[in-house]
Amino acid sequence: MNIEWSVLGEVVLVSILMTVALVGLFTVGIVTGSAQDGVTATAAARPRLAVTLSKLIAYTCFALCAAAVVFGIYLIAF
Repeated sequence: MNIEWSVLGEVVLVSILMTVALVGLFTVGIVTGSAQDGVTATAAARPRLAVTLSKLIAYTCFALCAAAVVFGIYLIAF
């Protein structure tokens, strides 16, 4: 049995980088989405466009995370 260590190292590196990227993207979605839920004086004064834009950014982050998960399942299954 011959193990190609360079290929194994590449897989480990890509796995770690994608994990960090996905967690970071999901965190951005949570922080951006929850920034609009605060009921403070500054949150009440936020323009409607800013709230809409923060929702759009949050939903985009979640959609990208879901797409990455579906792509990963596709790679494993097919």
